[in-house]
Amino acid sequence: MKRSLLCPTYQQLVLLAIYLSLQPVATPAQNLAEKLGYPKDARLLIVHADDLAETHSVNAATFKSLENGYVNSASIMVPCPWFAEAADFAKAHPDADLGLHLTLTSERVFYRWGPVAPRDTVASLVDANGYFHHDWDQHPRIEPKDVETELRAQIERALEMGVRPTHLDSHQYRLIENGKEIFEVLLRLGHEYHLPVFVARDWFVDHPYLPASLGPQDIVLDHTVTIGPAVPPEKWADFYRDALKNLQPGVTEFVIHIAFDDEELRAATRERPTWGSAWRQRDFDFFSSSEFRKLLEQQRIQLITWRQLAQLAERR
Repeated sequence: MKRSLLCPTYQQLVLLAIYLSLQPVATPAQNLAEKLGYPKDARLLIVHADDLAETHSVNAATFKSLENGYVNSASIMVPCPWFAEAADFAKAHPDADLGLHLTLTSERVFYRWGPVAPRDTVASLVDANGYFHHDWDQHPRIEPKDVETELRAQIERALEMGVRPTHLDSHQYRLIENGKEIFEVLLRLGHEYHLPVFVARDWFVDHPYLPASLGPQDIVLDHTVTIGPAVPPEKWADFYRDALKNLQPGVTEFVIHIAFDDEELRAATRERPTWGSAWRQRDFDFFSSSEFRKLLEQQRIQLITWRQLAQLAERR
């Protein structure tokens, strides 16, 4: 009588048990907090100031905020007029957590900047006057090869000026939100220069090419928070209080925009209030406040930096 394969013999069961006992036991994958040496449920926060080097006002406020320690990260716009001042600060503060805010647009009407690379080598990125486009919505296809040429030029200029960046991120998220080809240029340069790239899981649903492009060596933050134009000035502090009280476990980056509401910045941003002078002063005021410090303590939120994430990436 032939025994069914669905009814194994006693000997087969013994052999199967022995085989299974010799297999390695699968352990749950560590989350990013655990990989950094924190408990699984730790709430970790990077308070990151965008747009360093855009104006002197942005620089002055960011330098002060970095020195007080509660804004603990920033990224530099290499093409902008005040880059030399930001580079000098970076050289004088080698432990500061400073990345590169890779920039391919010049969004203000009267205050403009253009590419670091020769303009004729990045033709799809510039307008008739040689500035970066205000935006990419009304222009022909942006060429990925031009993107790579310009991003490489920005990174090399920063290195030549003594900046030792801890990470790369994208001005106005242009390199994140405009398709797989452009995102993979950013990712490729991050790998080449051994720098982590700011990517958050929050973006995966809207941009499925992001997780498809990332590999096991890439750092992915859990969440990101930034204030938007729908929040009225009188509710500014409420937005950040609620965000801190409801912070999820894992690594979150607050992307903030700080500066002093002074004559220089009012002139540079006068055509519209969004991300303008008063906006940036409100961000500076909240994150310089004793209330922010107390909320971190009360909520048991720990600040971390991109430098820690870069060290983790190096170990992979």
